[in-house]
Amino acid sequence: MSATPTTTTRAEYCALACAEAWRGNGEVLASPMGLIPSIGARLARLTFSPDLLLTDGEAMIVGPDGSAEGWLPYRRHLTMVTGGRRHVMMGASQLDRFGNQNISCIGAWEQPARQLLGVRGAPVNTLNNPVSYWVPKHSKRVFVEKVDMICGVGYDSAAAAGPSATRYHRIPRVVSDLGVFDFETADRAMRLASVHPGVTVEEVLEATGFPLALPDEVPCTREPTATELRLIRTVLDPEGRREREVPAA
Repeated sequence: MSATPTTTTRAEYCALACAEAWRGNGEVLASPMGLIPSIGARLARLTFSPDLLLTDGEAMIVGPDGSAEGWLPYRRHLTMVTGGRRHVMMGASQLDRFGNQNISCIGAWEQPARQLLGVRGAPVNTLNNPVSYWVPKHSKRVFVEKVDMICGVGYDSAAAAGPSATRYHRIPRVVSDLGVFDFETADRAMRLASVHPGVTVEEVLEATGFPLALPDEVPCTREPTATELRLIRTVLDPEGRREREVPAA
């Protein structure tokens, strides 16, 4: 068995940054998709967002340890989905500067070069509740000037569709293995909010296929507390699967 790391790993910064997406959300349904977002949601529930609701994806409300805490009938789930009472964290095969997301195909729709997952629930998610994104490998192949197909709706697309599309639409943050991004700009273009320790702003700009908005100073992603590290390492992911998703730099 390998020794417990004495310093915070890149994967742990990513899990913490994902957790921060649910800070201050109150009693909403957290719907993380993927390992590190799931660690993040459970970490948020155990620490600074105790009112979060977690689900097994079927019919139960569960605790951070997976134990059943209540019943979530499908009709109630639909109410939360369509009324802004859920915060999803999805993946993305492509993301553009206004937060449009693609998980369907690469290349022209008429004859794509690669078929992916399909649109799935991305349009409904993005128009009906807040949606954040997790990208485990930041590159120009993912962060593109224009997505090949819009699955998740970005700020420009929602604005073009009108008030019915913007009522619950919000993209709180994007987390990648390099940093954290938001859309706190006048034109709702993506902004670099923080870099993970060991990453430079130049590295992020070089790996991004469009100009990023930059604050006057780009901070580092915050350090986890001793309690947060203990929870990640001994309660939420004792097998260390996070390190396989985001290897040490």
